[in-house]
Amino acid sequence: MSSPTLIFVPGSNSNSFSVAPLLRELTLLGVRALAVDLPGHGFGGTWPAAYQAPQDTAALGAVPSKAAGLTVADAAEHLAAAVRRAREHGPVVVVAHSRGGLPLTRLVSTEPELVDRAVYIAAWCPVAATVAEYMAVPEYAASALNGLPNVLVADPAQLGALRMNWRKADPDVLAALKHAMLADGTDEELLAYLALLDPDEILDPGERADPARWGRVPHTYVRLADDTSMPPAMQDRLIADADAVTPHDPFAVHTLPGSHAGFLVRAEARVQAAQLLARIAGGTP
Repeated sequence: MSSPTLIFVPGSNSNSFSVAPLLRELTLLGVRALAVDLPGHGFGGTWPAAYQAPQDTAALGAVPSKAAGLTVADAAEHLAAAVRRAREHGPVVVVAHSRGGLPLTRLVSTEPELVDRAVYIAAWCPVAATVAEYMAVPEYAASALNGLPNVLVADPAQLGALRMNWRKADPDVLAALKHAMLADGTDEELLAYLALLDPDEILDPGERADPARWGRVPHTYVRLADDTSMPPAMQDRLIADADAVTPHDPFAVHTLPGSHAGFLVRAEARVQAAQLLARIAGGTP
């Protein structure tokens, strides 16, 4: 039996750039791994000159977005194309972080035969409810994203996408972003991470899963114990709700220490995450 390919789906405003160090660790462990850039992201994203220093925030907000009008369904189809190519070489494990859980959930709900195991790392897994419904539950109230200073630079309804300015120099904004994303990292690591983020994100929040199809695919949830963006209580709620509607195949659950982005940025956490993902991938038939 061929060894599996691990396909990583980045989270909100993220791309393959910040995943590259994790892929390096996986490769050194003998795991064939790659990361996808979803539509409107990475080198296919919108990178206006006004996003560079010195910034022109008014001009930044007026540039049309390549993510405008894109949906989670579009992102899932893009992911499916990569999975189909990878399946030519053997089984495929798809790993999603944060908002990357939305296209993964859509893919497993529409073409479950493509995925041998779905892995969520502190990711949205809308099996029992929509993301909008989950954002109203008590478990999500503690998310540091709720109190985040406004980093939007355009009206999403007019732009057709979410456009953020991750390169603000306001110390209060940077402190809030660090608390939300990388509380266990250094200020310099935070700036490096923010510099890699896409300005734009798809506006569509997607729909809930088809439990019957989604439940046919073995699934794993990797909890991040110190996550302030997706609080552990919210992660546990997602796990419990999914298990309740697919009791025949509950989540296999693992826990890693660290913040929401720590396993991508910090060397020790990255090695630990790669070792866990290698074990998970190695267990695929």
